Amino acid sequence: MLIVDAHQDLAWNMLTFGRDYTRSAVQTRQIETGSQAVQENQDTLLGWSDYQAGQVALIFATLFVAPQRRCSGASDRLCYSTYEQAHQLYSAQVDAYERLVDQNPRKFRLVSDQQTLDELLAAWRKADEDGKLPEHGLPVGLALLMEGAEGVRQPDELEWWRQRGVCIIGPAWAGTRYCGGTREPGPLTADGYALLEGMAHNHFILDLSHMDEKAVLQALDSYPGPIIASHSNPGVVWNRQDFNNRFLSDRMIHGLLERDGVIGIVLCNDFLKSGWRKGQARDLVTLHDIVAYIDYVCQLAGDASHVGLGSDFDGGFGLQSVPPEIDTIADLQKLIPLLESKGYSQEDIARIMGENWLAKLRQVLL
Repeated sequence: MLIVDAHQDLAWNMLTFGRDYTRSAVQTRQIETGSQAVQENQDTLLGWSDYQAGQVALIFATLFVAPQRRCSGASDRLCYSTYEQAHQLYSAQVDAYERLVDQNPRKFRLVSDQQTLDELLAAWRKADEDGKLPEHGLPVGLALLMEGAEGVRQPDELEWWRQRGVCIIGPAWAGTRYCGGTREPGPLTADGYALLEGMAHNHFILDLSHMDEKAVLQALDSYPGPIIASHSNPGVVWNRQDFNNRFLSDRMIHGLLERDGVIGIVLCNDFLKSGWRKGQARDLVTLHDIVAYIDYVCQLAGDASHVGLGSDFDGGFGLQSVPPEIDTIADLQKLIPLLESKGYSQEDIARIMGENWLAKLRQVLL
């Protein structure tokens, strides 16, 4: 069954640590043993052969930079103090994806139009029907997601970003001039409303992940285009009342459902089990915990059309911070029998594993 993962921070890792995602995860781990990459970001879960083994056909590949006030690690090179710096750093990450594709056309492909998406999926589905991949494998699609929108200096620049292949924008990571974000609450600003207006005009998907609840509720009321939360877990399941501006309240989830949105479940242990912290035993969390989050959204929605996977793999954590059944992204296929055991049909599971994300993406690709 094909997988679409709605959140992976590939460019940040490529430019920060020099990670090479044409390798397997095991090869990268061997190369990075004892390195700063492992100290700060743990062992990778991602690699091209692992995408092949797991039938990961498409990734929402992020552009991510942090404001200087939130940078602390020795490797935090991708930080900005001005909007011009943010613009340059985000643009450099698009450049990195373009180089990755240009140098490895059989392994990766940028997806910014309907024809490319259709061709990519047709190849993967044929391989699925044949029961084997072609000898040289298949390219993994990269749909670009801008996490935090400070790189958009003015709304009239959105057309330029769209032409560069960006099709999804989340206005916040930390707080931005557009709205409040994680640990920095606040509503949409006048600039935020102008950004959303420009995004709608240029056919972007709006990503609510990291936005403060006040801003989320305002965006749900005002944004006319497709809406997702690429990597955000329900806070009620996590059993926290403050949600730390990072989890979704039921009010936010109901708003997303009313807008036909899709929610991506983060697969990091401290997002799956309240009280888990880095350094604790991995086996305190299991794949069943992931299924519980998926099932919670499905029960609220009354169907399986509004949830997917937004792993956030390599986004500040790695192998040491995921359930023990997961060694690489290929192991997400292990969720399928667990969903079957809860009574989900093959059609439902296909939606959860990727079709829900594809439906949203098709709404904005021309």
